[in-house]
Amino acid sequence: MSRTGIVWHESFTDYNFGASHPMNPVRLDLTARLCREFGLLDGEGVEVINPDVPSDDVLLSVHTPQYVEAVRQASANPAAAQLRFGLGTEDDPAFAGIHEISARIAAGTLAVAKGVWEGTYRHGVNFCGGMHHAMPNAAAGFCIYNDAGVAIQWLLDHGAGKVAYIDVDAHHGDGVERMFWDDPRVLTISVHETGAVLFPGTGFPGDTGGPNARASAVNIALPPGVGDSPWLRAFNAIVPSVVRAFKPDIIISQHGADSHAHDPLAHLALSVDGQRVAIESIRDLSFELCQGKWVGLGGGGYEVIGVVPRTWTHLVAAARHRDISVTEPVPAAWLDYVKARFNADAPGHMGDGASEDGRIWWRSWSSGFDPENSVDRSVMATREAIFPAMGLDIWFD
Repeated sequence: MSRTGIVWHESFTDYNFGASHPMNPVRLDLTARLCREFGLLDGEGVEVINPDVPSDDVLLSVHTPQYVEAVRQASANPAAAQLRFGLGTEDDPAFAGIHEISARIAAGTLAVAKGVWEGTYRHGVNFCGGMHHAMPNAAAGFCIYNDAGVAIQWLLDHGAGKVAYIDVDAHHGDGVERMFWDDPRVLTISVHETGAVLFPGTGFPGDTGGPNARASAVNIALPPGVGDSPWLRAFNAIVPSVVRAFKPDIIISQHGADSHAHDPLAHLALSVDGQRVAIESIRDLSFELCQGKWVGLGGGGYEVIGVVPRTWTHLVAAARHRDISVTEPVPAAWLDYVKARFNADAPGHMGDGASEDGRIWWRSWSSGFDPENSVDRSVMATREAIFPAMGLDIWFD
């Protein structure tokens, strides 16, 4: 099946914590508009999905009844929301309809995962999703319901023997890891800025899974300031090897764009070019290992005009197998819309000029470990924690 399932409807901008909140839903609107300018949401090879509010059973597969009920109450009466279950906080303020729109995001990710698993779609994308901080019993980090967790649990319940979850958001994918901490059928990989300096303060190399699932949680905690080449060195020194050793039936990946150098809430230094390389690497890995069964999600990303729309348009393009060159001009109609609505000048190309047509030089791990290099030390800490249990060599690829 060559179709791609993509979740989108203008109503997803209703996931709105308020004008002053970092997670401005305009990032979703601008992403969809840019995708349309490139023709990515049109044609025979795509199905655009607008999911309904799902039954509570969908949410209860990973969340507690008490929490779902608390979200529902906050949704009906935001002014009465109490500081319980992580709701009503500065990060996760209550708003009217918070239950319905959050549940629809989860339903969207479930729909594309189900479609990929059953062969309706070749790949699936929900750039509205990637709410990886939501816990079984609490909201956290701008996330209400954990859509990735819902999809993974459905896959496990419907025949998937092994699911690999790869998270390249600047922040640790703690909610998904927590949900499957002791389940050996799920491999969670998170490449993030170290929790020593960044929310949520977790995701260290020694965090490797529960007693029944040793080496099922892989955490690559990078120092602040890491740019494209060292980030890709770290990614390629660990992610392909552990995913190949795990042999998943399907891959779900989270592509938070807050690893970008211009993001205001994190301290990594990737370009859109580097983020594009990660997207396409994960897609290609899915073909190598699981017949192309791949679902890509959005996530964080708070430079909502200059970064997020381009990064996630590359995500959709990768899933459509219509890769966009980083040298491609951004369509003039989209730039004009941004100027008229926000009085802002958005970048004029689909990359940041950090690569030559998407090619970024990075040093392979086979070149040798440098104990004086902070990224190499981070990589080695993870390899030492994970590789022996997976039958892999810590020194060589």
